[in-house]
Amino acid sequence: MDLIGLVIGLAGGGAGIWVLQNVILKNKRTQIIKEAELEGENIKKDKILQAKEKFLKLKEEHENTIKDKERRLQSTEDKARAREKTLSQKIEETSRKEQQLEKNQAELEAKVQAFELKHQELDKIQEKRVAELSKISGMSVEDAKNSLMEALKDEARTSAMTHIKEIMEEAKLNANREAKKIVIQSIQRVATEQAVENAVSVFNIDSDEVKGRIIGREGRNIRALEAATGVEIIVDDTPEAIILSCFDPVRREIARLALHQLVSDGRIHPARIEEVVAKTRKQLEEEIAETGRRTCMDLGIHGLHPELTRMVGRMKYRSSYGQNLLQHSREVANLCAIMAAELGLNVKLAKRAGLLHDIGKVPDEEPELPHAILGMKLAEKYGEKPDVCNAIGAHHDEVEMTTLISPIVQVCDAVSGARPGARREIVEAYIKRIKELESLALSYDGVSSAYAIQAGRELRVLVESEKVTDAKADELSFTISQRIQTEMTYPGQVKVTVIREKRSVNYAK
Repeated sequence: MDLIGLVIGLAGGGAGIWVLQNVILKNKRTQIIKEAELEGENIKKDKILQAKEKFLKLKEEHENTIKDKERRLQSTEDKARAREKTLSQKIEETSRKEQQLEKNQAELEAKVQAFELKHQELDKIQEKRVAELSKISGMSVEDAKNSLMEALKDEARTSAMTHIKEIMEEAKLNANREAKKIVIQSIQRVATEQAVENAVSVFNIDSDEVKGRIIGREGRNIRALEAATGVEIIVDDTPEAIILSCFDPVRREIARLALHQLVSDGRIHPARIEEVVAKTRKQLEEEIAETGRRTCMDLGIHGLHPELTRMVGRMKYRSSYGQNLLQHSREVANLCAIMAAELGLNVKLAKRAGLLHDIGKVPDEEPELPHAILGMKLAEKYGEKPDVCNAIGAHHDEVEMTTLISPIVQVCDAVSGARPGARREIVEAYIKRIKELESLALSYDGVSSAYAIQAGRELRVLVESEKVTDAKADELSFTISQRIQTEMTYPGQVKVTVIREKRSVNYAK
């Protein structure tokens, strides 16, 4: 019994467990179904929202497309209306032009008919005049026609010459105006310095004791210095200064540098002086060559012969009326470049000619030639182009100008030399020399007037044609030039021009 009860109890317990598990499973199923239904509802809602958003987006895109098409259609309609309006205006304008053309054509036909009538009348009048001329003069009809034609030709030629003269005068006025404008612009664009060169240099010393050492025993040191340098050394009472006097700036500079080295070294005796002067001369030659190269580089001038480059460097130690020659040449080169650019000419050639125009003033040997001619020969010798050579030789009118660069160099040289502060000369001596030139020319019989121009470089003598013949004028020019050469002191050369002209004057009343 106990076993049966145990079995029955176990069976009942298993049935209870089974029932309990079924209940739990059923609850889980119910929960899973609810969760699935809830998730389905959420998915359904999301899908509905996505569908609505897509629908709204498609609707908006459709509306935008429709609006865009409407705008395009409106724009096309506006363009069509504008074209239609323009076309209507053109049609109206064409109609007006056609009417005006028809009117003009009618007027032209009327004028042509009137012209033909007048031409016929003129032909009749001309035939009548020819017949009358033939009758009066006894000429044939053909001769009368030729006479009349010649008269008409002469009249037409006179009228044409009048018009040509007016046009030429107007062209000259315009050319002068443009030339002045270019010259003024060139002057304004070049910054320049005042002249400061002279014929002496001052060598400063620390104390007057050095003067005795420079003079040396019985003056042998100073004599050796003067013999080696060719410079006059003036030792006077001027405190702490020695004056070096010489017309040649290169020799003056050699003396100054040599003195500086001797005083600094302290050894001053004739042998040492000769050694230092020789060394200084060599150093100065190297400096001159370097100055020439640097000047060419600054101006952008290439391919210059080394000897010409050295001459350009020597210009640094040469002056004319107090104007430093290198500064003057650089100024002329820049002015030439500006003018050549304004006139559309070769700027490089003009600048080259401007730099080299005064190389005839700095040769190692100075022959009896004007510096312009000498400079031209030097340029030809060292392979410069014919345009540059002609500009150098013609800048003082010694040779004929054959290129357009030549007058530019002449003008720029005059501009650089004539500006205020460019050159320095004692006014009294200048006026005295000019008056002496004019007085010398006026002392000859037959001379009516004389004028010294170009700062005394040219003397123009006007003679009376009744008293002086052409042959006598040639002789007078030679005689005056010889007297100037032998009796007067003058810089450079003086050109003597004797002018003889015969004038016949009558008055129509």
